[in-house]
Amino acid sequence: MSLRAAMPYLARNEGVWEGYYRYYDTNGDKIDEHKSRLICRIKDDQDYHQTNLYRWADGAKDDRDFPASIDGSRLVFSTEIDGWAAAVDLDEHKRTMMLHWTRKNEPGLYLYEMIQLSDDGESRARVWQWFRAGRLSHRTLIDEVRISTDWRSYEGIDPGYGDIRD
Repeated sequence: MSLRAAMPYLARNEGVWEGYYRYYDTNGDKIDEHKSRLICRIKDDQDYHQTNLYRWADGAKDDRDFPASIDGSRLVFSTEIDGWAAAVDLDEHKRTMMLHWTRKNEPGLYLYEMIQLSDDGESRARVWQWFRAGRLSHRTLIDEVRISTDWRSYEGIDPGYGDIRD
């Protein structure tokens, strides 16, 4: 099955994205912020693989890989996270995707994410809502721009902190 045909919204997100993750508590106070580079790949029109590279101002780094498989019109993750991603069919503008996941090492935690892609496909906004024990614990706001559609040229490159654009 063609992943691009089954999930055209996901295909529009393929490429390399850079931006900022900003975390807020339930009072609206910022509790964290870091730069990001996400490499979103569709390989052989069958497999999805996303690599998230996070960089903090103090030099801290966190790199995470999220391979996924297709199940009908949903993308399914089963790594350090279990969850799914799917286009929101009710959005007649074809701009929205929703995700739900849990983290295997954090019982009682689940997240919902909403992604909006700009009409030109060059920027996107994302919101994570974190719930612990059934209650909202915090939110993450993510603003990103696409820096390349050629994810292959970013394979295996450690960007370091200074290589992620300001």
